[in-house]
Amino acid sequence: MVRKKPNFWSKAKRELKKNDKKLGEIIDLYPAEFLFSKSDPFLTLARSVVGQQISVKAAQSVWDRLTLKIGKVSDEKIILTHSNSLKSVGLSRQKVLYLKNLSYAFINGDLKVNSWDEMSDEEIIDDLI
Repeated sequence: MVRKKPNFWSKAKRELKKNDKKLGEIIDLYPAEFLFSKSDPFLTLARSVVGQQISVKAAQSVWDRLTLKIGKVSDEKIILTHSNSLKSVGLSRQKVLYLKNLSYAFINGDLKVNSWDEMSDEEIIDDLI
């Protein structure tokens, strides 16, 4: 899949390089790379929860085991899967709780996901918290 570089990327790189020397060095090493959204807020947030405080390799391993266990990850499937079954793929008790709470928030419409494009970062953070 070919991904399109976001319009803001050049400005973001300049700001990041100006404010963080080490990050600037990394940006210079990979001039053609850019961040992109997977366009699925639930999956993006769920993967972030799974990857918290563990290596990228470990996070991918847990995610792979999760998808083997429940198939395509969705808010409904997380809710329907018993917590012990989620723990069996390598998720901590706390991460299971976070994923369950995130799933309930999406299912119940507690988050203003459809408005995030128009909201500031601070407003989105407040919505998530």
